Amino acid sequence: MTGEAVGGLGRWAGGRGTLPAVLAVDGGNSKTDVALVAADGTLLGSARGPGVTGTMRLTDTIGVLGAAARLAAEQAGLRAGGPGGQMARHLSACVANADLPEEEHQLAEAVRAEGWSDTVEVANDTFAVLRAGLDDLGPHWGVGVTCGAGINCVGVAPDGRTSRFLSFGPLSGDWGGGHTLGTEAVFLAIRAEDGRGPQTALREAVTAHLGTASMWDAAVGLHTGQIGWEALLGLAPVLLEVAAAGDAVALDVVRRLAAEVCAMALSAMRRLGLGDQPVPVVLGGGVLTARDPLLTAEITKRLADEVPLAEPCIVEIPPVAGAALLGLDRIGAPPAAHARIRDAYRAVTARS
Repeated sequence: MTGEAVGGLGRWAGGRGTLPAVLAVDGGNSKTDVALVAADGTLLGSARGPGVTGTMRLTDTIGVLGAAARLAAEQAGLRAGGPGGQMARHLSACVANADLPEEEHQLAEAVRAEGWSDTVEVANDTFAVLRAGLDDLGPHWGVGVTCGAGINCVGVAPDGRTSRFLSFGPLSGDWGGGHTLGTEAVFLAIRAEDGRGPQTALREAVTAHLGTASMWDAAVGLHTGQIGWEALLGLAPVLLEVAAAGDAVALDVVRRLAAEVCAMALSAMRRLGLGDQPVPVVLGGGVLTARDPLLTAEITKRLADEVPLAEPCIVEIPPVAGAALLGLDRIGAPPAAHARIRDAYRAVTARS
């Protein structure tokens, strides 16, 4: 989506002086997606920028979000001219690493100061995943688990209560996500090579993917920086492929990941008292939306065993669409508007 309007389904009627209804933002660790949406759900323009990481300063995060938003506005035909460069009536931002309510508030205040919109709402990016997987005509509550570069989960009860996790990585008890799978693949492969662990096809698969002659060389390359740590994310599908071929060591990792996804979902449900009724469980993030048959089946089975009324589904539209839906909820848009933005992103997904 970088540098082009997604879908080309509509353009802002700038001559009438009406601002787009929603500026939707999905700020992830690896990328930032932005969309401008009309009150009727028409996708007016979109853009992609770099990710927002937990090590970034707040001013740098605002810079990334602003650059992507201005590109989306340009593609929508929006002329800068509103107060403070206003681009929409409402801004709905779902951002990774905004893990605490105070972090959401701090980011909201910083965005509000930019004058991009009349009103602002900021939430963790997992809320966008959850909303993207919920029926627009039904109640907007349930449990969302995102497993992309990292792993996180949120739960929303019918009365609006929420259940959240810190999502600080190992410091807050988290295990899972693409980086974790990549790290585990390297860990297990080098132990197979030097004899500390069982033999596994990961040994050959990891070296082939990283282009090294041995796991020794792979570990040295990662240690010295000759191989970037971002390469670990690329090892997640490698591990899943090795597991699919029946490798016992890789299968154990896939089962552990399924257990972690379910542990987060079940914990959120129990804390909110939702275990005795049908509960949507929305699965998102690149690792889960890849729909690996083994991982998906394992998650589905575990949820069925623990909470028979759980209703798991893999989200079909990207998180930025979830942020847009939250924005349309906020302005009281009609159901047809929600359907229109969903259709726009389904079309984008079908073409990609």
